[in-house]
Amino acid sequence: MSSGQKEVKECLNRVLSWMPDRNTDTRAIIRLMRKSPFARLIRGRLLDLNFLQWAVPLFLAATAIVFELSEHLRKGESLDIAFDAEVIIFGFMGPAIIAFIIAWMRQLMEAQKQAVEEVYILNRELENKVMERTAALEQRNAELAQANRELQKLDEMKSEFVSLVSHELRAPLTTLNGGLELAMQNAESLPPSARRTLETMAAESNRLTHLVQTILDVSRLEAGKLEINPGPVALRPLMEQAAEVILIPKNRRLEWGFDPDLPPVWADEIHLEEIVRNLMRNAEVYSPPDTTIYLYARQEGEKVRVSVRDHGMGIPMDSQQRIFEQFGRAHGGESTAPGWGLGLYFARKLIQAQGGSIGVISPIWENVEAPGAEFFLLVPLASFSEE
Repeated sequence: MSSGQKEVKECLNRVLSWMPDRNTDTRAIIRLMRKSPFARLIRGRLLDLNFLQWAVPLFLAATAIVFELSEHLRKGESLDIAFDAEVIIFGFMGPAIIAFIIAWMRQLMEAQKQAVEEVYILNRELENKVMERTAALEQRNAELAQANRELQKLDEMKSEFVSLVSHELRAPLTTLNGGLELAMQNAESLPPSARRTLETMAAESNRLTHLVQTILDVSRLEAGKLEINPGPVALRPLMEQAAEVILIPKNRRLEWGFDPDLPPVWADEIHLEEIVRNLMRNAEVYSPPDTTIYLYARQEGEKVRVSVRDHGMGIPMDSQQRIFEQFGRAHGGESTAPGWGLGLYFARKLIQAQGGSIGVISPIWENVEAPGAEFFLLVPLASFSEE
C-alpha cells in the first residue's frame, strides 16, 4: 500500500473515531454499497485486471518465443546464445514487467475500492447522525415553543388578573377619596388627633390610588394598549409645572439650569410630565428636607438631557440596573421610604416608548454619607424626530 493510500485511510479512521456512538450496522451499509453501480464498475475492472495480469504476459511470452524461433529457423541459424538472450529478454523479462505493472494497477484499484467503501460508510453514518440530531433538535424546538406559548398564556392571565383587580379597586377608592375630601373641608372643627388621622387616611388613600393607576398603566403599556401621542413639547414650562405640584408644596430649595433657547422635544406631553414628576417625587422622598434639588435641561446633540439631582443616600453600583426593573429597589429595611418598585420601571418603559432613554449616575457628591444621585432622561428633539 502506497503512502498516499495510508494517509487517506488514516484520515478516514480519525474521522470515524470522532463519532463515539456508531449505532449503524456497518455490514448492512457495506451490502448496500456493494449494490451500487459504482461498486459494480470497480468489481468489473478488478476482474479484468486479474485476467489481464496473466493473459497478457503469457500471450506476449508465447508470441516472442514463436517469433524468435521461426526467425532463426527461417534464416537457418542455430539456436545459440543469441537466441537464448533474445528469448529471455523478449519472451520472459518483457512479459514479467508487464505482469508487474498490471499487478500494481490491480492493487491501486483494490485500494481505491476499499477507500470508496469507507467513504460511503462514513457518509451514511454522518447522514444518520445528522438525521438523529435534526430529529432531536426539532423535538426540542417543539418543546420550547410549547413552553413559550404556556408562559405567554400565563403572562396574559397575570396581566388580565392585575388589570381586573385594579379596575375593581378604582371604584371604591374613588368613593373613599371623595368622602375624605368632603371630610377635610370641615377638618378645622375636628380635634387635633382626629384631624391628623383624617390627613393620614387621605394621604394613604391618595398613595393607594396612585399605585392602582400605576399598575393599570403598566399593564396597558405591556399589552400595547397605552396610547402614546407624541408631539413638540416645551420642557421648561413642563418641568416648572411638575415642580409646582411635587416640590414647591414641600418647601424644597430648587436650583434650575436651562440652556438658552432650548428647543422643544418630541414626546407625549402628559406621559413625559408623569415621568418627570416621578423623578422629582423620588428626589423629594429620598433626600433630606433641608437640601437642594437640582433641575436641569440641556441639549446634547440630537437629544435633550433632563436631569434631577439630589443629596440623598445614593444608588449602589450593583443596584443601578435593578431599580429600573419590576419591583426593583436600591435599599431595603424598615428605614427605607415606602414604595412599590414600579415607578422607575414604568418610567423606563414609558420613555422608551417615546424614543428616549433613562439612566442614573451615583455618586455625584464627595459626601460619603449623602453621595446623592442624578436621574436623567434623554429625549429626542422635535425637529430630529419629525425627519
